[in-house]
Amino acid sequence: MDRLNHYRQCIRAFLDRYSQFWQENGVENQIIIDSEHDHYLLLKAGWVGDRRIYYPVFHFDIKDEKIWVQENTTDVELDKDLEAMGISKQEIVVGFHHPLMREHSEFATA
Repeated sequence: MDRLNHYRQCIRAFLDRYSQFWQENGVENQIIIDSEHDHYLLLKAGWVGDRRIYYPVFHFDIKDEKIWVQENTTDVELDKDLEAMGISKQEIVVGFHHPLMREHSEFATA
């Protein structure tokens, strides 16, 4: 399997797995996939009482032959899950970190 398809498959499996967590009545976990442009999102949407719930849990993009983590609103160390699927830290860019901060991490800079 080529690398791009491997990334797509791994991200989908990751989102499928975590969409099963954090279930709340009235709040839907939605997996949104744009495979043409390689955008992947796990989103929470719904209502708890009179409070609107709407936010991304995880957002991934695939660009420049790397997996870009654009958002992670959890304490899940997703690199460990991705490494277990055969993806190294050098194939992951933490996009929500400022570009100058990325060079001080174990992850890819871009």
